[in-house]
Amino acid sequence: MQIDRENTGLLFKNNRKREGKQDPNYQGECNIAGQEFYMNAWIKDGQAGKFMSFSFKPKQQKQDPKPHVVAGGKDSAEPDDEIPF
Repeated sequence: MQIDRENTGLLFKNNRKREGKQDPNYQGECNIAGQEFYMNAWIKDGQAGKFMSFSFKPKQQKQDPKPHVVAGGKDSAEPDDEIPF
């Protein structure tokens, strides 16, 4: 039996949190519409009491393939037909 984990996530207490507000109180992972994300949560105080603030970061950033240009303006993927001697 396979469990559908789409649109679900898990958070765990961050036991390595250092003093300060940068490190999240909780860390975990989630799946939103089939895409995997890292998830962070901070406990904050507001006018109506405590609340949680979240951030999400894709596990794998989609990158556009870009040619690598080297000095001289040539694409490094292109073969160099010049013989240096």
